[in-house]
Amino acid sequence: MITENKVIEIFCIMDEFCRNFASECEKNLLLEDKEHRHRNRKGKLSHSEIMTILVCYHFGSFANFKHYYLFYIRQHLSGCFPDAVSYNRFVELMPRVFFHMMLFMKLQGFGKCSGISFVDSTMIPVCHNLRRYANKVFKGLATDGKGTMGWCHGFKLHLLCNDSGEIITFCLTGANVDDRDKRVWTVFGKVFADRGYIKQTLFEDLFDRGIHLVHGLRANMKNRLMSMWDKIMLRKRYIIECINDLLKNKANIVHSRHRSIHNFIMNICAALTAYSFFENKPEALPVHVEKSNQLTLF
Repeated sequence: MITENKVIEIFCIMDEFCRNFASECEKNLLLEDKEHRHRNRKGKLSHSEIMTILVCYHFGSFANFKHYYLFYIRQHLSGCFPDAVSYNRFVELMPRVFFHMMLFMKLQGFGKCSGISFVDSTMIPVCHNLRRYANKVFKGLATDGKGTMGWCHGFKLHLLCNDSGEIITFCLTGANVDDRDKRVWTVFGKVFADRGYIKQTLFEDLFDRGIHLVHGLRANMKNRLMSMWDKIMLRKRYIIECINDLLKNKANIVHSRHRSIHNFIMNICAALTAYSFFENKPEALPVHVEKSNQLTLF
């Protein structure tokens, strides 16, 4: 279970960010209406408190958000959140911090591209395959797609991370969108991927943009020479696989209890933000290839 000290630490970071964001918004107002009075009453829960509650849920202590909020927040942490509202009201307040959460992820939560990146995608099912025709929440949005684990009705989450295990960016698409879609590639340097990203036109297009795509070879492909450093780094794709495992099994990014599209998006954003606070991020050890004049046979 997440400790109270960790909750306070996350709240302090969130509160400082929200205060700085509010002050910057007040300084850069483009239009200011002084003729009419506007309602600006503060709520019981601040934006930083709502963000903290959402992020702390994804530390893997609880599998159900309702039980987490009623038992842990309103009872165990009643001293930290004395003005906690009812569960139904909190669900209504969750979409209000979407813009703050996205901005926090981009500015503080996500890492920076170091020239070594790993890419992969994972399925985000929203319901069982047998109930895909009866699902009304995601009607017209969720699609059917096939991954390594079989067919899925929902969405696909594309992730890019650096060699330190930090997420660089993400892209949420339908489950039937190809992994080689151009909307995912917003990095530079070398990107290590699996065999699902093999495509000649994609390789040439990325190479023109300064991105070198490195992937393995299929059984029916001709053998190609590859540097020893690229071979070693290609084996370190376990980093992105571990990130997908943490998001699904610890951060509870996948479940079939969504009752609105807004809260589905907030669940994904909060899980990705919570990952930035994890202490057990996978990391690639530095690779050093010694140069020698010895002949090498391939």
